[in-house]
Amino acid sequence: MTSQPYLPLTVKGSRPRKVLQLPALEVRQGDGSTLYSFAVDGKQLPFFATLSRIHRDDDSEIQGYQRPAVLSHIKAIRRYIESDSPMIPNALVIAFDKRVQFEPLPGAPHVSYTRHGTISIPISEDEADEDKPGWIVDGQQRSAAIRDARIDSFPICVTAFIAESDEEQRSQFILVNSAKPLPKGLIYELLPGTIGTLPPQFQIREFPSRLLYRLNFMVDSPLYHLIQTPTNPDGKIKDNSILKMLENSLSDGALYFFRNSQTGECNEDAMLTVLKDFWRAVSIVFPEAWDKPPRQSRLMHGAGIASLGFLMDTIFDRYIRVRIPAEHDFAKDLTSLKTVCRWTSGLWDFGTHSKPKWNELQNTARDIQVLSEYLINEYKIRVWSTPVDEG
Repeated sequence: MTSQPYLPLTVKGSRPRKVLQLPALEVRQGDGSTLYSFAVDGKQLPFFATLSRIHRDDDSEIQGYQRPAVLSHIKAIRRYIESDSPMIPNALVIAFDKRVQFEPLPGAPHVSYTRHGTISIPISEDEADEDKPGWIVDGQQRSAAIRDARIDSFPICVTAFIAESDEEQRSQFILVNSAKPLPKGLIYELLPGTIGTLPPQFQIREFPSRLLYRLNFMVDSPLYHLIQTPTNPDGKIKDNSILKMLENSLSDGALYFFRNSQTGECNEDAMLTVLKDFWRAVSIVFPEAWDKPPRQSRLMHGAGIASLGFLMDTIFDRYIRVRIPAEHDFAKDLTSLKTVCRWTSGLWDFGTHSKPKWNELQNTARDIQVLSEYLINEYKIRVWSTPVDEG
């Protein structure tokens, strides 16, 4: 194996460690961002960098940010690396903590935005992953293929940055991968724990994603663990269905009431109270359709979630003239619609020429519009003119 330029390093309070020193190029971008470009034997990557796969800790907090490894892709890269004259020109991206240092080389040629020097990386062959100084932000499969390949060494290019926090690493992960076919559900689940500027399409979903997270992982939520996300794959309701419901209500529905139109600030706790009260009422009024897979209940289906979201806004609109509705208000008004809903069996009666079977409704704009208008019209016929008590 190719020798590496190790230097001994003694860390106070621990056993002696080693430092990997490599020639590097420092590149300054924008108003303060700094990158480091260098090459390293890919077989050495596991000694100082880890793959941080996305998961939830015991407190349901998001940890890590890497998507699960694609084994078939790793095997294909490995076969290529083991072939004659392989070449991987694109660099891995690694986020380092502050233990990694760059020392400029005195007298080396430089320009205003770059300079030559040496990057020093502390390493250990038996260190736990969470104690390693580097996290692979982009290049998970390439690094795994090099690790497993039956070769002595394989130098690989690396672009690195030193991050202040795990939140900054997640932001960079989203930015690096936003132009690739990264699962949107993974990005949306990471959004609540990011900092810094993100692409506009992700900025507008940051707040709805935070509401979704709290609905999914607060134990007092009726939607607790029911929303399917990368870290909760057994959930029954698609995360995108909940996100669309939240976005609709934030735009001009019940949740919009808790937004400050001048500052853009949101009363998140008040929004969550309304959401939890409404969906708990739904679970009480329609127990036979609750907590079932979408193929067994159209209430848990994208069409049902979106339509009930619009109905929530309508019920809220009737009450807000007097007060904010509570769980028992939602339950009372929803009960009036129980006889016309066909979530798990029967035919929907949308009119003389439209009586689809319960499971023929699809998560399309047309079906959502038809179902929403039907539920809202039936609600207005049965309940709308009833006076609201002052509670």
